[in-house]
Parts: sequence; structure tokens; C-alpha cells
Amino acid sequence: MTQNIYDDPAFFEGYSRLNRSIHGLAGAPEWPALRNMVGDVRDQAVVDLGCGYGWFSRWAREHGARNVLALDVSDRMLARARELTAGDGIVYQRADLERPSLPRAAFDLAYSSLTFHYIENLAGLFSAIHASLRPAGRLVFSIEHPIYMASRHPGWRVDADGRKTWPIDSYQVEGPRTTNWLAEGVVKQHRTIGTLFRLLDEAGFTVTRLVEWGPSDEDLATQPELAEERDRPMMLLMAASA
Repeated sequence: MTQNIYDDPAFFEGYSRLNRSIHGLAGAPEWPALRNMVGDVRDQAVVDLGCGYGWFSRWAREHGARNVLALDVSDRMLARARELTAGDGIVYQRADLERPSLPRAAFDLAYSSLTFHYIENLAGLFSAIHASLRPAGRLVFSIEHPIYMASRHPGWRVDADGRKTWPIDSYQVEGPRTTNWLAEGVVKQHRTIGTLFRLLDEAGFTVTRLVEWGPSDEDLATQPELAEERDRPMMLLMAASA
């Protein structure tokens, strides 16, 4: 089963204080780039994988999506999503993405934000997503960048000349990486960019875009704390067609 760290009370409380939890998509600096990759969702059937508070699901409905199936393993996340949602057109369901069960040929767009790096059975999930998409269907997702996940924590190392570096720990060694983020013992799955391409290809996808997200000058003007994201990428955004 997918690690359900989000139902841990301490973790959930810490997560609720994050900027993206308070302000939704407006609090996610990578959202403008993801929005461009998502494009027009009018009259489309959408599945939101790891929906969290449901920010994207509500955005999709507000921008004309016909219906949205929003899935998450966390009861706490789903409860908050339902509290924040008014109107119809979104169905929230609890689901374990390690054992995906999706209707075949049901969706035009599959979307996921910062979820896939928790999934051990990513090959199985990609295959299930591909089967759930209609012809010309699309997958758009963000994950922690493999370079960031392979970075040694905590944080920067300062060389003798004062230059900051972010040490990389065994980038080619794939598998689980345990971190202490909001709670101790959070397990994420490290994969190289090449492996992500291979898994998508084997599932039947064609990668159409890859963005190693970093802040723009405009982002830094309002959020100077994002400056370190120009020294090593934290997020990888990908789009693929079925």
C-alpha cells in the first residue's frame, strides 16, 4: 500500500501550514508552467491522481472540465477537499495508487502533482493510466526532481572558497530514499530521468514536454527564498500523450 504519511496528525498539521496548502495553486510557484502544459480542459473528463486538497480538481471544473475523478490515499486530504468543494462534477474517492484500478478509456486528461515520487509500482501505475485514457489522451505531472531527491540532506555545503554546493548522493542508485520532511521516516522512490522516460515509453506514452522547473525573475521578485531553486532543480514537470 502507498505510504499514507498524510494521515499522520503531525504531518498533516505541518502540511496544512505550507504556502501551497493555504493559497492553493496560487501558492505553488510551478503552477504557471504546469497550467501551460495542461492547456484547455473544456469538455474533458479528468482524473486527478493524488488530489490532496482538490485544488486542481476544482480549477479543472471551473475551467470547463466535464467531470473530474479525484483520487487520494489519505482520508484527511479527502475530507479537506470535500470541505473546500462546492457544486457538482467532482467525485472524490480513496484509492491506493500502488494498486491502481481505473476505468478503461474513460479520461481525456490524467494529472498528478508531487505524488508519483511516493509510488514504488510506478510502472504499473503508468500502464493503468495509459489504459484509462482515450485516444489522444494526455498525462501531465510533476514530481520531485531526481537530482533533488538524490541530494544529501540537510541542505547546502559551503566550500572553502565560500561557494555553495548541493552534494549528490549516488544518483544512479535507484530505490527508496528516507527523508525527514514534516515528519520522520518519509519514504520516497528515487529514479533517474532516464528511467522515467523508459517507464513512460514502456507503458505506451510519448513524452511531449519536460521542464526542469526553476523560478523566473518575476518569481524571485516576490519570493526571494526561491533563489536556491536556480542552483539545483527541485521539481520536474512532464507531459506525455497516449
